[in-house]
Amino acid sequence: MEDELSRAFAALADPIRRDIVARLTADDLTVTEIASSYDVSLQAVSKHLRVLETAGLVSRRRDGQQRWAHLEVDVFDLLTGWIDTYRRRAELRYQRLDDVLRRNP
Repeated sequence: MEDELSRAFAALADPIRRDIVARLTADDLTVTEIASSYDVSLQAVSKHLRVLETAGLVSRRRDGQQRWAHLEVDVFDLLTGWIDTYRRRAELRYQRLDDVLRRNP
């Protein structure tokens, strides 16, 4: 079984899903509103939303006839934590290299 981090990165690998996430940072949107921005079917957008929902990036709710998508920000803490860990490691490596270069001009 995939872990939460892998599901989130896999979901964000698709450019349409990344764009949906970016659009949802401004406000909750209906599936119809989201679909109007893409040259794909409503069903395709629903599948993209399902992938994002499975990854924990989006939640959906029904309000009458409309289905709303909402961005869940908690999973971003997981993503940024993983990225920050490796960014800090890389920065430390470059700092050590800078130290060596300063000592040995």
